[in-house]
Amino acid sequence: QVQLVESGGGSVQPGGSLRLSCVASGFTLESPPVIGWFRQAPGKEREGVSCISTSDIVFYADSVKGRFYISRDNAKNLVYLQMNNLRPEDTAVYYCVTRLTPLDYCSGYSRYEYWGQGVQVTVSS
Repeated sequence: QVQLVESGGGSVQPGGSLRLSCVASGFTLESPPVIGWFRQAPGKEREGVSCISTSDIVFYADSVKGRFYISRDNAKNLVYLQMNNLRPEDTAVYYCVTRLTPLDYCSGYSRYEYWGQGVQVTVSS
């Protein structure tokens, strides 16, 4: 019933930018959802990239701090990930994730019960 659909992926040169979008549907909450992004590259561990909590507290992995920015439009159930100064090591499949229970603080260690299908991001020369 709950669905997450990502868009905005593609190929970009190092130093370039992309903005990922995710639209959530199939649920209604009184509070803003906990929602964020994971990524996984071939041969690498799955990594929590960023998330925003019920209280609008954000988390960023150390590897993306200062380069990636998460935001959302609660009225439209949309979340964005603005990715700047992209590096080849950012190449991965990016997944939008969410949970229905509130959380004041979120991180890559938080549990998320719903996942999108993933979108490819490739950074290369």
